[in-house]
Amino acid sequence: MTEPLLDISEVARSSGLAPSALRFYERKGLIAPAGRNGLRRTYHPDVLARLALITCARSAGLPVAEIGRFLATQPTDPDLRTRMAARARDLDEQLGRLTRLRDSLRHAAVCDHEPVVDCPEFKRAIGNVASPAFGPGGLAGAG
Repeated sequence: MTEPLLDISEVARSSGLAPSALRFYERKGLIAPAGRNGLRRTYHPDVLARLALITCARSAGLPVAEIGRFLATQPTDPDLRTRMAARARDLDEQLGRLTRLRDSLRHAAVCDHEPVVDCPEFKRAIGNVASPAFGPGGLAGAG
């Protein structure tokens, strides 16, 4: 038995995305409707997994065009695979910075140094959070 198609409003509710976002992703070729029920688009239920992937990629900062290329990639596309590997390395660096930021905020939440921002441990932790663009030693080269 085939699964029943989902109305655009059901997909929007289940995915947490606005119907306008679904129509946008459709225009960009990221998703495709299965048909129409009157004037309303309908989708196969597996569109929800694809939307979860798209949402995850968007929250990681991937542009829609890059997501589209990723969704269509084939094993014979080494250029795209190279770009995906580079993006994965960028995300690893971002995850490291976010982890260090989380840890410094946890320290600040229990630190009794007055003021907290002058705590040597906090300064050391927050200095490690800065992106490489800020230079050695942390925030804008301060250390």
